[in-house]
Amino acid sequence: MGDGWSVKPTIITDAPADARVVKEEIFGPVTVATKFDTEAEALALANDTKYGLNAMVFTENLSRAHRMAAKLKAGTVWVNCFFIRDLRAPFGGVGDSGVGREGGNFSREFFTEPKAVIMQINQEG
Repeated sequence: MGDGWSVKPTIITDAPADARVVKEEIFGPVTVATKFDTEAEALALANDTKYGLNAMVFTENLSRAHRMAAKLKAGTVWVNCFFIRDLRAPFGGVGDSGVGREGGNFSREFFTEPKAVIMQINQEG
């Protein structure tokens, strides 16, 4: 696949549905292409993982794009594009892909750790 510490762009096809490359996030120039026949099957395949950082939908049908984006379990869904990002929009995953969101007003919550301090003060006197 690669020489040394690099990985060449790779497309994996015909992997079984339970293969690690299908079920886990790969951070690199790697994609898994899986055949499907229906929207329901595509959705089931995409959501059959404990991870959900990002998803992509490529379609010419605007209704399908909205329908699939609403049902995909992912923190970000790109339609007909990849990694276009507005830093004011929330970014983060679902499931084992992370906790919380960063970006815009969400960054304040993501990068801070609130603390509650409760005191009982006896007024003896």
